[in-house]
Amino acid sequence: MKNGNRTTSKSRQELGQIVATQGVLATCSLDLMLSSLARHVQGDWGDCSDKAANERALKNGGRILSAYAIDPAKPCKGYGENCLWIITEADRSVTTLLLPDEY
Repeated sequence: MKNGNRTTSKSRQELGQIVATQGVLATCSLDLMLSSLARHVQGDWGDCSDKAANERALKNGGRILSAYAIDPAKPCKGYGENCLWIITEADRSVTTLLLPDEY
């Protein structure tokens, strides 16, 4: 998945170029990727362990990390096999959808 710069009227942040790793493309449905990206851009950080850091990053320009369950019927601790990460870089040039083991 690769798109140009995108924001919506409900965006809390710029996303820059949106890219997904091979692992995400092989593991996650397009619906999951798009719904998770929509949550990320609106400031719903999912199962991220440090939501306060994301809020600071919105104001100070730091990196933003969200974590979402791939299968909502299974637990997601913000890392591990059932987890999709979305990272927006500090300079807001790129947002990457990746699996934790691809970091």
